[in-house]
Amino acid sequence: MNKKLITRILLALIVLTIVATVILYFVYQNEKPMMAFYLACSGGLFVINFSITLFFIRKNFK
Repeated sequence: MNKKLITRILLALIVLTIVATVILYFVYQNEKPMMAFYLACSGGLFVINFSITLFFIRKNFK
């Protein structure tokens, strides 16, 4: 696998995670506000994790 393909896959995962997090937050916001907050935080952690992985792959991939 080359650097460009891995970068695109990680960017796609970041975008999909953000979209899914926003949708789930608005779905659960009225019924279960604490669950909506928990899901938003979990999605945020995934995005941070993917971003850190993307940074290290761009920096160290040869």
